[in-house]
Amino acid sequence: MIKDKKISVVLPAYNAEKTLTQTFSEIPLDIVDSVILVDDQSSDKTLTVARELGIEHIIEHENNLGYGGNQKSCYIKALEIDSDIVVMLHPDYQYDPRLIHSMCYLIANDVYEVVLGSRILGKGALKGGMPYYKYIANRFLTLFQNLLMNQKLSEYHTGYRAFSSNVLKSINFQANSDDFVFDNQMLAQIFFGGFEIAEITCPTKYFKEASSINVRRSMKYGFGVLGVSLGYFLAKTGIRKSRLYKDVSE
Repeated sequence: MIKDKKISVVLPAYNAEKTLTQTFSEIPLDIVDSVILVDDQSSDKTLTVARELGIEHIIEHENNLGYGGNQKSCYIKALEIDSDIVVMLHPDYQYDPRLIHSMCYLIANDVYEVVLGSRILGKGALKGGMPYYKYIANRFLTLFQNLLMNQKLSEYHTGYRAFSSNVLKSINFQANSDDFVFDNQMLAQIFFGGFEIAEITCPTKYFKEASSINVRRSMKYGFGVLGVSLGYFLAKTGIRKSRLYKDVSE
């Protein structure tokens, strides 16, 4: 805990057998009260490793629900056990778990309610091996989103995020996609709800075992992001309503 606020780390897992142990070993258990792993029908031994590590809360999906569907289960469980701060960390060891301290203190001290680990601040992305086509796409999509959403994030596409429970209870995240665009929809909902987002520099690692989507799915994600940004703009200007923002706009 920090200032009597319960901290939970959620791990949306899919075929993370080879990286889960290292990721879990670097989670700062001096402040983290609970770890939640949701396995989205992995074909490897992710669940076996999770049990051997003694992870407190393990949820096994009967069917593969997708990246967004996995996160929904993560956040529902985190709220169910009365978490005050929830950190979403990929168990593929692409992001550094040691930043959890910094992210959580910003929320616990009521400075911000959402903190992102940004790969773009500094030189973390390319230095860590991010493919150039992904880096260029990231910069283009982020520029487009900042223009339409009137924000100034360095990137919208990081998978390293920390939230106050108040934010998770205030946005309609269960209405979001079960696919990768879930992350983007969630940030749009957070901005629509009037919350501010902090970013800290996050080193990242690209290697064989780290999860990554192929070019085809990357393109699908990119078009989805453009759609989220346009939908946000239309909803914010009152031109067209969206079910994604129903709870926070009423």
